[in-house]
Amino acid sequence: MPEVVVKYKKTKTLKILKQLAEYLDFEVSDPKNKAFKIKGITITPGEGVINNSEMEAIFSDRNLDAAELRRKAWQRTK
Repeated sequence: MPEVVVKYKKTKTLKILKQLAEYLDFEVSDPKNKAFKIKGITITPGEGVINNSEMEAIFSDRNLDAAELRRKAWQRTK
């Protein structure tokens, strides 16, 4: 299904678009406030802030070496 993004300044425009959507059988979604779908895939907006301290428990005490990770991840077949 084709999709289009409409940017508007007045809230009155949104009300008109919703009424028009009922008449012309299309969907109006607000991706800023909730999850929405694009081509069948659900998109959930994030919080906008990443707390790196929450990742510490995952990676602590693992003796990770950047060079070793690169060597394992970027193996080329000859």
